[in-house]
Amino acid sequence: MVKLNKIYTRTGDKGDTGLGDGSRVPKHDLRVEAYGTVDETNAALGLAQLHAEGELHQVLARVQNDLFDVGADLCTPEQDVPKHPPLRVAASQVDYLEERIDAFNEHLASLRSFILPGGTPLAAHLHLARTIARRAERLIARLMETQPVNPEVLRYMNRLSDLLFVAARTANANGADDVLWVPGANR
Repeated sequence: MVKLNKIYTRTGDKGDTGLGDGSRVPKHDLRVEAYGTVDETNAALGLAQLHAEGELHQVLARVQNDLFDVGADLCTPEQDVPKHPPLRVAASQVDYLEERIDAFNEHLASLRSFILPGGTPLAAHLHLARTIARRAERLIARLMETQPVNPEVLRYMNRLSDLLFVAARTANANGADDVLWVPGANR
């Protein structure tokens, strides 16, 4: 378990930060950008969760916890022989997202157009979290081009954005209150 007695350490005052393996990198390092954006996704989900109830509230709570696993995985570079076994995202966490996507999608009205982010406050917050998750996914994909990264991390973030899309539609009366794009409506 994590124990934090002191919040500030001053170790990052020169523009670098510590990774999970003890190494230090610049705060603008792509790995830090990736897990920082995962954290931003989590914060957006915290806002969404204020409006959620029942099963959707429970799913978002689980996802928020899993996003800390994603961040822990990303902040600890892969090593052949790690000093301590790092926390890694597991395929079962991706499977959970797929199960929830299928369950929510079962009750949704068929899509007739692209959906504009909006509708209920919950749906709007979920769409915002979805776009942040997509940015995190792009950063992780770029990181994977230069460094080894657990592939389950990228799979998780990809499925998460799909989950947030169907969750937003669920929050919009199972799609009935979705705000649809009308191509060229304002020409």
